[in-house]
Amino acid sequence: MKKIMVVDDEADTIYLVRSILEAEGFEVVGVGSGIECLERLDAEKPDAVLLDIMMPDMDGWETYHKIKKDFPDMPVSILSAKGQKFDQMLGLNVLKADDYIIKPFGAADLARRIKSLFGEA
Repeated sequence: MKKIMVVDDEADTIYLVRSILEAEGFEVVGVGSGIECLERLDAEKPDAVLLDIMMPDMDGWETYHKIKKDFPDMPVSILSAKGQKFDQMLGLNVLKADDYIIKPFGAADLARRIKSLFGEA
């Protein structure tokens, strides 16, 4: 069973993602900040991270860089309400995120895109 760490400061988003992905057979760990993500990565050992961009304290961009510094092979997908083409290009082409999922998202699309991180879609 693949473990996904969902990093979002909105508990409702974590709940929704957990509901969708657990129904698809994933284990989901939810954390409410970039700082908490970095503190728990070693202990939780997720197979991938689904990362919000707009968070207080440490935004998703900074969190992404720190994840990749310590875990360069960890798949990281951006989960963001920032759906402009510029934001998507920044996430995919500059940061080199594995995917860029725009909120709101559909359940089937989210499940398919997370599965594709592992070559399952």
